[in-house]
Amino acid sequence: MKRLFVTLVTLLVVSFPARAEIAIQEITTPGGINAWLVEEDSLPFTALEIRFRGGTSLDRPGKRGAVNFMVGLLEEGAGDLDARGFAEARESLAASYRFGAYDDAVTVSAQFLTENREAATELLHMALTEPRFDAAAIDRVRAQVMSHLASRSTDPNAIVGETWDRMAYGDHPYGSYRVGTVDSVAGLTRDDLVTALKDALALDRIYVAAVGDISADDLSKLLDDLFDGLPATGAPLPPRADFALSGGTTVVPFDTPQSVTMFGQSGIARDDPDFFAAYVVNEVLGGRGSRSRLMQEVREKRGLTYGVGTFLANADLSDTILGQFSSQNGSMAEAIEVTRGEWAKIAKDGITQDELTAAQTYLTGSYPLRFDGNANIANIMVSMQMEDLPVDYIATRNDQVMAVTLEDATRVATRLYDPDALHFVVVGQPEGVVSN
Repeated sequence: MKRLFVTLVTLLVVSFPARAEIAIQEITTPGGINAWLVEEDSLPFTALEIRFRGGTSLDRPGKRGAVNFMVGLLEEGAGDLDARGFAEARESLAASYRFGAYDDAVTVSAQFLTENREAATELLHMALTEPRFDAAAIDRVRAQVMSHLASRSTDPNAIVGETWDRMAYGDHPYGSYRVGTVDSVAGLTRDDLVTALKDALALDRIYVAAVGDISADDLSKLLDDLFDGLPATGAPLPPRADFALSGGTTVVPFDTPQSVTMFGQSGIARDDPDFFAAYVVNEVLGGRGSRSRLMQEVREKRGLTYGVGTFLANADLSDTILGQFSSQNGSMAEAIEVTRGEWAKIAKDGITQDELTAAQTYLTGSYPLRFDGNANIANIMVSMQMEDLPVDYIATRNDQVMAVTLEDATRVATRLYDPDALHFVVVGQPEGVVSN
């Protein structure tokens, strides 16, 4: 049965060409759950994506890592099934469940065959509403988390990220690693995990998307059954995160021949009217592939790094522009200088018409490639809901990219990019780079 499920998923990905014309139905269940649905009955298979807003930012004071720890236990036994019994039940149904804990959301991804839909839903319902949190499972998952944290203590990429977050956001939940620390995780009790479950998995923060062989009526019943028993409200969301970093450089000494840096500044909100112009400008400055300015100047012309990129980092509670690259200790200073120069250049002069056209061509041409399977489409739709995008966004997104003019791009580049606000956090032993 498991092999049949994998085969059907593979066929589904192959059978449907990349596309951006998706017929989305908006439904509201009798129980008040809102969901988006794309019916696709060519194969007896459904992908379901669920988000609970809040995620690890809901950790209570002194309990950092509780939500992540709790999510790690959702498949470790539920109802009358211990961890092994749950795994065997899932395998017998050829169902797939994935749970994730992130700064802004707890994620649930489920895939199941039509013939097993009811039983697969019942098993997932038990995981969400009746997790056992058995002592043996807690010890096992705690050990896994501890091993993960230990490995991060010697990883320059992890160190640079945690340093950036701490300096940028301080005591806000964004200011610390969502998995917690060795001390905080060691101190978490079963009661803390039960509290985290109630705080994070509640009816007032659910977003749902489904794609596959299921009707609106069947999905409506499935969702009301699935979420029956969850608390009506969860813990309140934290406030906006104030971005505390100003321009400059911070060096974290670390014994390694190659330094790594994370750099950035405050950004632009997802609902800002200038967002698409900023999106296009970022593609020119530090987007994907070798054509971006930073790739050309830092890598292609000078060979200072294997790769460099920037992106608009839009979280629920903060908006930034971030970038990252690695360089040999002896060349990091030059790489930073070149990056600062390109930041200043785009702020002063904007971009060219040729760059605008190339960025628009790439962004519109690559967009349909994201829709290469039921699970990917469901994931995109649930993300759209969380970002409060309209149901027709998929159809209009490329038009919004193409509507950006050179005047828009230049104006927004001048508005957004501030070389004096650009901060670099560097982990390593970079020659000629000092904290200021």
